[in-house]
Amino acid sequence: MIAQKMKVWMAALGLLLLTTATAAAQEVEVIKFKDLLELRKQPSDTLYVVNFWATWCKPCIKELPYFEAANQKYKDQPVKVVLVSLDAVEDLDKRVNTFVQRRGLKSEVLLLDEVDGNTWIDKLEPKWSGAIPATMVFNNKQGTYEFREAEMTQEELNALIEKYR
Repeated sequence: MIAQKMKVWMAALGLLLLTTATAAAQEVEVIKFKDLLELRKQPSDTLYVVNFWATWCKPCIKELPYFEAANQKYKDQPVKVVLVSLDAVEDLDKRVNTFVQRRGLKSEVLLLDEVDGNTWIDKLEPKWSGAIPATMVFNNKQGTYEFREAEMTQEELNALIEKYR
């Protein structure tokens, strides 16, 4: 009898924990290039750290914890980390949301719904070949901007943020 009650209690606790974890998981917003341009034009005095990545990109996945650490480190300061996934929009539910939930990403995650990079990459950053990972850091009120098309170490990312913060 006690064993049966214990099984029911454990099952209920497991369901509660699963429900709580799922409710806390963020929803990845799907955006178009025009929305990305709006983000790029933000007039605020916030330093934006925008990383372009994908779930299939090993160097991108390797550096994601550094962006998460920066998001946590600067959470009470005018620094905003935004992770822009370049995965296919068809992969939103099966790959991207699953990846974000499994990794427990806390930074804002957006999925760019644009199939042909040739139509928007040069408009966003003329020096960008389209390779990922790539990161742009900007504060429009201060007129600061830097773009990096390479994997970064945690030290390089922190130095980049400190340079413009």
